[in-house]
Amino acid sequence: MKIVIQRVKEASVTINSIVKSKIQTGLLVLLGIVEKDTLEDVQWLVNKMCNLRIFNDKHMVTNLSVFDINKEILIVSQFTLHALTNKGNRPSYIKAANTEIAYPLYQSFIAETEKLMKKQINSGEFGEMM
Repeated sequence: MKIVIQRVKEASVTINSIVKSKIQTGLLVLLGIVEKDTLEDVQWLVNKMCNLRIFNDKHMVTNLSVFDINKEILIVSQFTLHALTNKGNRPSYIKAANTEIAYPLYQSFIAETEKLMKKQINSGEFGEMM
């Protein structure tokens, strides 16, 4: 499992020219899943993501987490995070989990984040072009 976390002032996901989800200040999280990932990986990574101290405190020191400041999170599935590019010019996505494995773990990642943050979490749409 791999995530890319970006602090944002605002972020949105658009599918077919329609905004599916949007947030204000918080985290945009791209989530890539491989076949060997488990629910334990989900729980560990959600805890790490929500508790990373990457927001400034009143002294402008990165000392607060998204959990501490109760801001929003937008989670988007992103299989391309596991692209292999070491051979040729066409990326291989063979490491990315298939839908039967990835979709339930993606749903679990969102659910675990909601459980920890104690609020609804915004997300993209699994398998869609966003």
